[in-house]
Amino acid sequence: MEAKYLIIGSSHAALEALRAIRQVDAEGSMAMLTRDVHLPYSPTILPYVVSGRSPAERVILRDEAFFTASKCTFVGNTTAVGLDATAKTVTLADGGSWRYDKLLIATGAAPAIPPVPGLDGVSYHVLRSLDDAQGLRKAMGTARRAVVLGAGLVGLHAAENLAEAGLAVSVVEMRSHVLPGYFDAKASTRIEAAFTEHGVTLFLGRTVVGIDGGKGQACTVRLDGGEALETDLLLVAAGVKPVVDWLAGSGVAIDRGVLVNDTMRTNQPDVWAAGDVAQARDFHSGEQALIGIIPTAVEQGRLAGMGMAGDSYVKPYAGGLPVNTYRFFGRVALSIGQAAAEGGGEVAEHEGPGYRRVVLADGRLVGYASVDEPFDVGIMGELIRRRVDLSGCKQDFLDRPLETGRRLMSEGWR
Repeated sequence: MEAKYLIIGSSHAALEALRAIRQVDAEGSMAMLTRDVHLPYSPTILPYVVSGRSPAERVILRDEAFFTASKCTFVGNTTAVGLDATAKTVTLADGGSWRYDKLLIATGAAPAIPPVPGLDGVSYHVLRSLDDAQGLRKAMGTARRAVVLGAGLVGLHAAENLAEAGLAVSVVEMRSHVLPGYFDAKASTRIEAAFTEHGVTLFLGRTVVGIDGGKGQACTVRLDGGEALETDLLLVAAGVKPVVDWLAGSGVAIDRGVLVNDTMRTNQPDVWAAGDVAQARDFHSGEQALIGIIPTAVEQGRLAGMGMAGDSYVKPYAGGLPVNTYRFFGRVALSIGQAAAEGGGEVAEHEGPGYRRVVLADGRLVGYASVDEPFDVGIMGELIRRRVDLSGCKQDFLDRPLETGRRLMSEGWR
């Protein structure tokens, strides 16, 4: 089988690349291959499937009619196991292969499984796919106790759902506070308090030293402090890692993810990468980094698709900027940029009914976070990306960030 445009993966980066290609080339043959058995969906909706707020059949991003109209062959339940970049051929697990003219690697990321003694001998859940979410929801119905390993976004979303379902929930996190990649300790303290108030027990700055039990039965999670947490349901939410194992021997340059330039090209001819699998330029440092959020995946997918189709309007990638909106127990926490950075900048904090943290460097905004005090992520993002000098209105911005930010952007757009 062959296609002018071959896309491996089916989430946000892949779908945006498809759209960008079709804006330039309406007829070139195209195929999208994915290891998932379902039509495309967003991983961010999975907590709502676990909670039952969103039926599984309603989380699909694109249906079969979309692919027909887009003249794209969609092939699910298909795993790529090898790439010959010289022959321009992708090998599949079932022995088949696809030849391409242009290739996009958008294979995303998979759950990272920590090397905990005994973990491979017990039954546990992860939460990355629709099937994972459905399996976790089913397990909740018969469990009384749950242990979640990891206090990142996935772990906390799951812990909230488990607690609201009536389970006794414990969360174990090796870092000193929850969501350390997005929020500073003071912001995290407010989030932690909400979980404690809802009956969730947090073990922070702790390490799992072993797990005892067997497949299909309850197990005991042993911590470095001597605690033994008995559980009927174990969820491993210790982060994710890019799916790059199938690229071994392909010649595609890989660090933690697939290394790409500012147009999402890899080091191999006619091969691009985008989304959670791509290690692209970070906005602040200029170094190549993994930033696994939807806006980044969409932007990278758009640039890759434009490049694959030869769009003359493609512009270099401006760099990834971390953005997060986290809703918990009816409350909201937001962060953008280097909001959790420690040292190397001027930090201004405001505490009241809500909390906000502003990080400046050389008079310019580089990070902003808040809990129970919503802000305009778009405005703050533009201030950061445009490197707007706030020196002349710094106190106004610190006192009234939203109003001052909107005024500055309004003046800048005139």
